[in-house]
Amino acid sequence: MARLRKKACVALFLFTLFIFGTMMGLRTLKPSDGFSDLAPGLELMPVAGDRADRRSISNEVVASPAQPRAVGNAKTALWNSSPDKGIFYDVHIFYYVWYGNPKVDGKYLHWDHVLVPHWDPKVAASYPKGRHTPPEDIGSSFYPELGPYSSRDPVLLESHMEQLKASGAGVLVLSWYPPGLADDNGEAAEDLVPAVMDAAHRHRIKVAFHIQPYKGRTDRTVHDNIKYIIDKYGNHGALYRFKTSTGKILPLFYIYDSYLTQPGSWADLLTVSGSHSLRNTPYDGVFIALIVEERHKHDILSSGFDGMYTYFASNGFSFGSSHQNWKAIKTFCDANNLMFIPSVGPGYIDTSIRPWNNHNTRNRVNGKYYETSLQAALMVRPEIVTITSFNEWHEGTQIEKAVPKKTATRIYLDYQPHKPELYLELTRKWAEQFNREKEQWLM
Repeated sequence: MARLRKKACVALFLFTLFIFGTMMGLRTLKPSDGFSDLAPGLELMPVAGDRADRRSISNEVVASPAQPRAVGNAKTALWNSSPDKGIFYDVHIFYYVWYGNPKVDGKYLHWDHVLVPHWDPKVAASYPKGRHTPPEDIGSSFYPELGPYSSRDPVLLESHMEQLKASGAGVLVLSWYPPGLADDNGEAAEDLVPAVMDAAHRHRIKVAFHIQPYKGRTDRTVHDNIKYIIDKYGNHGALYRFKTSTGKILPLFYIYDSYLTQPGSWADLLTVSGSHSLRNTPYDGVFIALIVEERHKHDILSSGFDGMYTYFASNGFSFGSSHQNWKAIKTFCDANNLMFIPSVGPGYIDTSIRPWNNHNTRNRVNGKYYETSLQAALMVRPEIVTITSFNEWHEGTQIEKAVPKKTATRIYLDYQPHKPELYLELTRKWAEQFNREKEQWLM
């Protein structure tokens, strides 16, 4: 009996240890809400300098109800389809073209990202400084299957479009700066846009623009940006357009860090009575703002935007990115004829460029974090889901293929025990699920 009792105690101890380990591994799936672990305010929010996705019908655009000021929140019964039955234009994914390497660009761009210092000099002193030295040491906790590539490589672009098509995501949301401008770690790349759009078009992928907060951005410069984009790319077959219930077919724009501009200034651009309004002009569009803090939802409404998205892949990092708040945000949007577009991601880790920011890491848990995020998004019945991201390697939110790699100084994270295609396959699985469920929502 004593021997049996001893074995039972050992088994109970091992079972308890297994349960504890499992709970610790999954703890990042539902982290705390808000900015309680960040300071001060929004200074940690990744900006363009260091940072580092509608139901489809036969004409590849989608519908929403009429609204005098904006496109509104769709209630119309639609069904999913696309020319090749395999692409979903209500799944949008953020995409970056800021990478470079010596073979194509004469030097590395972004893979050699600087180590961003903490805002508190006392804390900053405890962490390394400098920048990464590719190709063995890159500004990412994962290593791309394609190596430290150049966004200008035409072979690379084809590979990316094939991966996107495999994922089922139908709209590439292109991070965009005006001609001659770039983030702090890259170089101007607006001249690359035609190649991206041509490659996307060959694979029946659409392109939307993600306007970044470049230095000097105002409502008036954004007016010029929209005019430039529509004049130059408005007739391109890859430009993503959104069909409203009034029959208007308009390009859709995401405005990153929109809160940096006052609501009154945005209203001059985005309301019918605005002093330099785009509404009811050849340059009208569907404009989506970023919600970070709770108060931003009221600012977005008064600004004249058509909807809001959350961008960040770290659950709990901000009010907007916290899954537990999505139901309330969606209710607000429905009541005010706005679209709510939640953003989901496979995980988050930016310690390769912000070594002091480990507390905001969100473990991938072999795909479970991603699936939890996707399920949370579907629970609020959105019209569009955005994915952060295809290839933002600095913040570890990429679904692009990654491979195991070990160097003399680093061991990179990877997707094992799964294949490099894991997150492409999960994206397709959930894109299909999203569209099956939407058919039922709208019956």
